[in-house]
Amino acid sequence: MQWLSNTVTRYYKTILICWLVLFIALAVLAIRLPSLLEGDGFSTNGEHQQVMDELTETFDLPAETLFIVFDRTTDETIRHTISEMEDLQIAESIQSPLDDPSLYKDHVAYAMLHFSGDTENMPEVVDKIRNAIDGEKGVTLTGGAAINKDINAASQKDLASAEAIGLPIAIIVLLLAFGSVVAAFVPLIVGIVTVVSTFGVMTLFSETMNLSIFVLNIIPMLGLALSIDFALLLINRYKEERLKQSIIDAVQTSIQTAGRSIIFSAVCVFIGLGAMLVMKVEIFQNLALGGMLVVFMAVLASITLLPSLLLLMKDRINKWTIIRVKPGASNRWRNFAAFVMKRPVALILVALIILGIGIIPVKDMKLAIPQVDSLPISYDSRQAYELMDKEFGLGEKSTVYMIAERNDGWENTDGLMTMKKLEDELLADKNVDAVNSIFTASNISTVEQWEQSMEVPEVKAQLTPLSESFVQGDKLLIPVTLNLNGSSSEAQDWVRTWSEKDVGVDTMLGGRPKFNQEIFDEIFNKVGALLAIILGSTFIILMIAFRSILIPLKAIIMNVIGLSSTFGILVYIFQYGHFGIEATSIALIIPVIVFSLVFGLSMDYEVFLISRIQEEYSKSLNNTAATIDGLTSTSKIITSAALIMIVITGAFAFTDVMPVKQIGLGIAIAVAIDASIIRLLLVPSLMKLFGKWNWWMPFRKGPYKTSKWH
Repeated sequence: MQWLSNTVTRYYKTILICWLVLFIALAVLAIRLPSLLEGDGFSTNGEHQQVMDELTETFDLPAETLFIVFDRTTDETIRHTISEMEDLQIAESIQSPLDDPSLYKDHVAYAMLHFSGDTENMPEVVDKIRNAIDGEKGVTLTGGAAINKDINAASQKDLASAEAIGLPIAIIVLLLAFGSVVAAFVPLIVGIVTVVSTFGVMTLFSETMNLSIFVLNIIPMLGLALSIDFALLLINRYKEERLKQSIIDAVQTSIQTAGRSIIFSAVCVFIGLGAMLVMKVEIFQNLALGGMLVVFMAVLASITLLPSLLLLMKDRINKWTIIRVKPGASNRWRNFAAFVMKRPVALILVALIILGIGIIPVKDMKLAIPQVDSLPISYDSRQAYELMDKEFGLGEKSTVYMIAERNDGWENTDGLMTMKKLEDELLADKNVDAVNSIFTASNISTVEQWEQSMEVPEVKAQLTPLSESFVQGDKLLIPVTLNLNGSSSEAQDWVRTWSEKDVGVDTMLGGRPKFNQEIFDEIFNKVGALLAIILGSTFIILMIAFRSILIPLKAIIMNVIGLSSTFGILVYIFQYGHFGIEATSIALIIPVIVFSLVFGLSMDYEVFLISRIQEEYSKSLNNTAATIDGLTSTSKIITSAALIMIVITGAFAFTDVMPVKQIGLGIAIAVAIDASIIRLLLVPSLMKLFGKWNWWMPFRKGPYKTSKWH
């Protein structure tokens, strides 16, 4: 750190020029990012995707389908709309409710627009269709591409709303912490540079990978909060040191002390985010990449750009002072610290009881993959989809696409017998409503009848196109209709059972139930590895940082308890439907993302607090006095940093996209619990109780080995 501090103070003007050039270049790229985001990120390269690719490439099934929903319209309106769609010449085929009675029910009908081949231009297709039907009362577009486009638009709107709420409050907190306008705005400059630069780098990554639309919210949420927090810690230390040293010495000391804490806490966050890479689901890959990039940029800006700005501004950092902030620690915080030291056992019990109450609802947590309900009800695409679902019972059943492969083909007698046997086995399953095959589609019940029919030229001419829709070479397509909701655990169990079942030929399954099963299994099968990486790495890092066994162990246990309480509160708010929020399931990604993010973020305060306690302890070798001094000197800045983190992330609780709302509120609650109950009550109380054992380390070589313990 000494080399870094010397380098920054010597070449700060060069560093500022480099950052300016880098910022301008990446800002140009960042402007393009929103238009490059697509999908919700819930995709894997598993069996489901292989089957869906096969359906498009081999069996000519549409790669994408959009729905035009007609609510209380006339047949003439339907006919006119279908004609307009045909004139656009953008769909491979169109199914009209006027030709297919199954798409028409009472006052509601829907048309299906099928698209084949490259579907990357679907956002433009959605715009063209919406422009064509604009002004038609009761005519609405919905479907995957339309919903994703709306989520993208809502995410951009949410980002603007969250910034409009969070940033002004953050400025107020910074003003209260520093007193001057200039000092309050410097962290914001660092945060903006961090986020925009990360967006620019992510634009480069979009050339080689698909990026989820949720990246647009997570990167600013994390980047602004971390950057401002880091800047707050470093500027606070600089202002303390400036009272005793020259500007250059104060900057160097700040980099060597607060900068070291920033790096250690950032490494913890970095590992938490990187651990998500073990889960081969696109959204986790996206958020891990975006999160690690923004953390790296936040640290880089905090220990290079920020000190360079301080050196450039010199004492002008205090310009436009509007609040007189007393230097040093407040007597109130010292009295509070002394109060905690006198009652450690009682405060530990109170804290654990409060956190335990928060944990109780966790037992009822229900996880689900976000779907159309991610959008607010005000969006037409959600209203139209839910209307279709209600009137036509789309959610009551689901379709599984089975592709069976047989080396000797399917059009010989043995192949037909195997096909018929497989069909009969499927129909015998209580959860199967229907099976589509050459037999059910042709109303031919036996292999013998099929073969006899194929010997008649006229009949063969009629059956051949039907056969080709199910059989292509050695591959057989069997669509299976289940009497189960595609998102249900029962549907997942069904595809698990049939994936492992020996039916005499190789089979693959696709469709909504298989998609959900793969996502759930990938997460639950890898969560153990994720926890091992985060917990193990955090323990090692903190052990190295503080040369202690007990401190990292306590930190991990307290974090797990705090996060468990956070998840319980989320269940209470979202799943139980309190505080004016519509009752809904917890998004499947929330526990993983909030745990991975917050476990590292909470170490930010742990590292800062324990670093100061360790710093004081190395001088006095008195554990109680060091804990009081450390808590006194850091409580104000930790509280300010936590408030900024809470308002920046908590502002997303007022947004519309449900998973983003849950992530933002989850992080805000977790940070609030960590900075108050854990950091101000549990940590100092446990430091008091364990006394000298806080600093115990086997085979220790250093100042604590032979010193007197207190």
